[in-house]
Amino acid sequence: MGYPAHTSPAARAAHAEGELAQVLQTGPFHLALRAALAVRGLPLQRVQHHLAHRGIKVGVTSLSYWQQGARRPQRPESLRAVRALEEVLRLPGNSLLRLLPAAGRTADGPTRRAGRPGRSPSGASSVVERLTAELEQPADSGLHTLAHHERVRFGAGRELLGQDSQHLVRAHRDGVDRCVAVHRGGPGSDPERVVLRATENCRTGRVRTDRETGVLVVELLFDTALRAGDTHLFGYDFEDGTAGPSNEYLRGFGSPGGLYVLQVRFDEAALPVRCRRFARSAPGAPRTGRTELVLHEGHRTVHLVEQGVRSGFLGIDWEWQ
Repeated sequence: MGYPAHTSPAARAAHAEGELAQVLQTGPFHLALRAALAVRGLPLQRVQHHLAHRGIKVGVTSLSYWQQGARRPQRPESLRAVRALEEVLRLPGNSLLRLLPAAGRTADGPTRRAGRPGRSPSGASSVVERLTAELEQPADSGLHTLAHHERVRFGAGRELLGQDSQHLVRAHRDGVDRCVAVHRGGPGSDPERVVLRATENCRTGRVRTDRETGVLVVELLFDTALRAGDTHLFGYDFEDGTAGPSNEYLRGFGSPGGLYVLQVRFDEAALPVRCRRFARSAPGAPRTGRTELVLHEGHRTVHLVEQGVRSGFLGIDWEWQ
C-alpha cells in the first residue's frame, strides 16, 4: 500500500501494525502470516534461521507455501513451527494457530476453505459435499468470510419461515466469480418448494436439492471476477415454511472466519421462554459454550455475536412457551 510523501515513518508503522492486527482477527492464516512477515521486515531465510535456533527445522519452500496459501501447516512439527513463528514475529500467543481449522486437514495438503454461505447443520455434511461437487465448486472456494449477518424467521407453527444473509468476503486468489449458498430447513422440509432470491450483488445459477435431508444448494454468481485481495458484499434470502416445528438454528463453518451475527425472530403466536447459544466442534459432537441469551421485543427476537468464528458449528436453541 502506498502512503503520501509527507507521511512519517512512525505513522506508516502504526498503520501497518493496525492492518496486521485486523488480519490476525479475520484471517485467513496465509494472509496473516504474510502481513506479519512484511511488517517485521524478515526475509524467509532469516525466519528459517530463527526457527533453527529454536530447534525447529522448516524449509524456506514450506514457509513460502504457507504464506501463499498453497499449503497449510498441520503436522505436529509444523504446528510447533507456527508457535515459534508467533515468537519470532512478536505476535500474541495463538494468534496464528487459531486461524488453522482443526477439521478437514490432510497432512500439510492443499488449503481448504468452506466459502459456502448458508446453513449447514450436522448430519447433512456429506450431502452438501456431494451437491457442491455436482456444481463443480472446488474445495477451496477462493473466498474468506470477513463478516456474515444472518436473520432467521420462525412462524406461528414454530416452523422455519426463512432466512436472509448478507456476506462480506475477500478473495485470496484471482478469478473468483461465484460461491455456493446452502440451506437446510427443519424436520420434514421440502427443498424443492424453498425459494431463493439473490438480493444484492449476485444472481442465482444452478440449483441442487436432496429431499431426504432437506438440503438445498444454490450457485451464486457475482457480476465480476474478483482479484486476490478484492472484497465483495452480497446478499440473498431463502423462503421456506415447508417444515415442522423446530427448537434450534445452527450454522456450520468449514474454516475460521471473521464476524458472525445471528438474529432469530419469532411470531407473536409462538414465543420462546428461554434461549441459549451453543457450539459444536464437529457433527454429532457434544454441545459446548452454552450461554443464556437475552430475549428482546417481548420475547420476539434474540441474537448472538461471534468475533473470529472457529471451524465447527454455532447456533441458538430455545424452549417454547
